[in-house]
This record gives sequence, structure tokens and C-alpha cells, in this order.
Amino acid sequence: MKQLLFLLIFLCLNINIGETANAHKRKVSAKKFITINGVDLQDRQGNKFFIRGTNLGHWLNPEGCMFGFDSPKVGSPWKINQVFCELVGPEFTAQFWRQFKENFITREDIKFIASTGSNTVRLPLHYKLFTNEDYLGIYSQQDGFKLIDKLISWCREAGIYVILDMHDAPGGNAGIWVDDSYGYPWLFESKGLQQQFCDIWQAIAKRYKDEPTVLGYDLLNEPIFNFESTKHLNPILEKVYKKAVKAIRKVDANHIIILGGAHCNGKFENIFTDWKYDDKLMWECHHYGGKPGINPIKKYIAWRDKTGLPMYMGEIGHNSMEWISTFRNLMNENNIGWNYWTYKHMSKKDGYVLISKPKNWDVIRDFANSPRGSYEQIRNARPDQAVVRQAMNDYLEAIKFKNCTIGKEYIKALGLEIK
Repeated sequence: MKQLLFLLIFLCLNINIGETANAHKRKVSAKKFITINGVDLQDRQGNKFFIRGTNLGHWLNPEGCMFGFDSPKVGSPWKINQVFCELVGPEFTAQFWRQFKENFITREDIKFIASTGSNTVRLPLHYKLFTNEDYLGIYSQQDGFKLIDKLISWCREAGIYVILDMHDAPGGNAGIWVDDSYGYPWLFESKGLQQQFCDIWQAIAKRYKDEPTVLGYDLLNEPIFNFESTKHLNPILEKVYKKAVKAIRKVDANHIIILGGAHCNGKFENIFTDWKYDDKLMWECHHYGGKPGINPIKKYIAWRDKTGLPMYMGEIGHNSMEWISTFRNLMNENNIGWNYWTYKHMSKKDGYVLISKPKNWDVIRDFANSPRGSYEQIRNARPDQAVVRQAMNDYLEAIKFKNCTIGKEYIKALGLEIK
């Protein structure tokens, strides 16, 4: 009798263990990812997936032009931070940045983006978000993962995807204000910086390896601007990409890895020689300015067809509504998915939502654009601190979704809708 009882208990335990294991297996196998199918992307149901959406520019990677500043002078995060510290001191500046991150992108913003018919957002990131370096109001133990986790949860709720974009790599990847560098892409001349770059990407991939809301990893934004002094760095770009891909694949075999071309994501020919070392690679191009027409994107179409991999327009915009609409149609017709730049603007009209400029913001702008090469110049140019603090607080209110204006013409130019 005891033997029979033990046998029954054993069978029940095995059934329960088996059911638990099968349930876990079903849960894991249900996680489907956007993947590569020739020159197309393929969704979880096996259908062609075409990227259309926007960039969440300025949120975690502030840009001077988005504040109305002169970008060549005050374009990168460290220079913007310096302006604010000179105006109101480091403590108030840190408080400003912490609230800025809370207000600029929220669940309401993501719900609105999804409601237009957009299916993807590209998130520009700064490497310091994953370090103990001073950045955006935090002096150690940065909050990058916390912020990304929050965004992913909002996007999952809204049914849209996220592309994680390393806009600012250690040492600088472009060599101008767009990468928060010191005027040169030091990343490509330092093995130590390259290792840090790979370590950060590996940490990101390890955290999100099972997250299907993440569409892919955009390794570098606009690497190696086309300067005479940086041409010798072009051959190094592919080597750095391969190192990062190898680091990512040690922990994540699921996600697409996105490779931007050199020279503002515009040059691929004679830069890349190998694209068969991984089965989930996608190219990324950018385009600004010029006349609307097929000619500027012909080289991207040719490179896509030559390599047999998808081509994606990670940034495009800053132009008239007619220009934006024309290029949107051209990309749709030629199978180039797109994320227009950018979602939320104060100084321009090409955004899903528009920020109203706060009272006395021009006082801050004029100080930022003024000569400040010496301490005496800083003191002489500094306006009344009470006025500046109020303008900065008003800005934090103005960027909230409920206080922004919908960019109806812009959304229409993108072929999207307002419900």
C-alpha cells in the first residue's frame, strides 16, 4: 500500500513539474521578435513590417538647437549644462535636469504617438546614462535603465516598438556637437574607449535580450563626420561595429543590430566590406536638406540591393511640409522605413507636438549665444537669476504633453492621422 502511495505522489509531482516546464516553454516560445527577411523586416506573424515613426530627440540627449541655442556654439549636452550652471548654479541646474527627464516624455506622449499610426520610436541615448559619470542632474549611479524600462512599458502598452540608439559614445563618435564630444571622434583611436562602448552595449543587450518591444540596437549615431582630419578613421568603423556585435551576441541572439554609415550616416560604399558575419544586420541612413527627389536616396537603395539587407532612414526632416511629404512618399515607394526627426520641438514647426516658448526664454538664449570665453565675460553677460529661474521653470511646464500644441500639418505630411 505504501509503495502504491509513493508511486502516486511521484507521478503527481512529475505531472506538475512537467506542466510547469511546458508552461515556461510556451511562455518563452511565444516571445517573437521583429527580424530580418532579405531586404525586408518581418513581424511576429511573419508579415512584412515597415518602420514609420519618430525620434524622441532631446529627452535623454539634449541638443542646443532644441532649446533655440546656436548649435555650433552650444549644441552638445556638456555645453548646455555649462550655460545653465553659469546662469543659475549647479544645484538648480541639476534639479532642472531631473524634472526635465520626468516631463519631456511621458505615457501620454507615447499614447499619442501610437494613436497617429506610428509603429516605432527611436530613442537617442548617451553612454553616461549607464555609468557613474555626472550627467543630467545625477552625479553617480545613473538612471538610464530605469528610464528605458519605463519607456518600454509605455510602448508595450501602446503596441509600438523602440529602437535604442547610442547617440553619444565614449570619447565621441562624430566629432561635432551631435555626439557631446570634444571636437574629434576619439572612440576610434582608443582601445579602452572601444571596450567601454562594447561593455555598455553588452549590458543593454543582456537586460533586454528577451524584450520583443525593443526592435533593435542602433550601435552609433552619425559616426565620423566628413572632415579631412578624420578620413583615416573610416576603415576602423567596421572593426568597431564587429567588436560590438560580438559583445552583444554573447548575451542576445534575438535582436536586430543596426549599422549606420560613416559621414552622417551617409556613406557605405568603400567603408564596409563584410555584412555576412551576423544574420540580423540592418543598415541606417540619414538625410537632411537639398531638393526633394529620388537622387539623394539612390545610393542607399543601391547599397541595400547590393548587400541584400534592409535599409532604414533613422533621421530625416527639418524642412517644409511639402519636402517632408515628398520624401515620405519616396521612402514608402522604395521600401525604406523611417523615423523622422523629431517628435517634440520648440524652435521649429516640424514636430508631432510643438512647445510654446516661455516668457523670457530669449534672455537665456541670448546669454548662451554670447561670448563667454572668460569669467569676466560670463559675469557681465549673466542676466537676473530670478528671471532665468522662472523661465526655466516655465519651460518645464511648457514641455508637458498637455501644454503642447499638436503639429497637425506635420502629422498630415507624414501620412499619419490625428484621432
